[in-house]
Amino acid sequence: MTAIRVLLVDDDPLVRAGLALMLGGADDIRIVGEAGDGDQVEALVDRTRPDVVLMDIRMPSVDGLTATERLRGRADAPQVVVLTTFHADEQVLRALRAGAAGFVLKDTPPAEILDAVRRVAAGDPVLSPAVTRQLMEHAAGTAADTRRTRARARIATLNDREREVAVAVGRGPSNAEIAATLFMSVATVKTHVSRILAKLDLNNRVQIALLVYDAGLLEEAEEDGR
Repeated sequence: MTAIRVLLVDDDPLVRAGLALMLGGADDIRIVGEAGDGDQVEALVDRTRPDVVLMDIRMPSVDGLTATERLRGRADAPQVVVLTTFHADEQVLRALRAGAAGFVLKDTPPAEILDAVRRVAAGDPVLSPAVTRQLMEHAAGTAADTRRTRARARIATLNDREREVAVAVGRGPSNAEIAATLFMSVATVKTHVSRILAKLDLNNRVQIALLVYDAGLLEEAEEDGR
């Protein structure tokens, strides 16, 4: 079994020590490095080649948002999970839009953090539907109309079936749940998701969910009773 390689990035050495102790005890996870600031991340990623980066948002020199944007712009980008003390924070939302695969609260139970690392390494986002909705509602503001117009223009490039799958992804279920709801195989759902990501130039399912929300498609689906 190949261990999941994890890089820890947090300016608090006690937090890093706690995470290292917790994650390092799992047989399938290997801590390959630690950083105390975002300006160290790219060099450490080059040296240690992690599968997953646990990234603090607030750091003194280069914050987690900037570090995430830099990492996700690389062709060989590792998955990024944001560490935060807030349930709904504008910086967390921006990190998700930049390509982070999800976020975990620093007071999350150890077993759930382990599960989050494993899920992200396997390609699944770490956001419950409730948390996704809370974050997206937090983002609503004066720029909502502009975001909706732009999001609808991008969604218009999808065919009907891809749009249907995109809306389903926006609700937060697994591929198996989407397959059951839309009466298709899990493999077909995965194919549609891959095509949506490619067509819309997105990094992951979280970004699909955010775009669908921005376009107002979740509201329309609820009004139509779907």
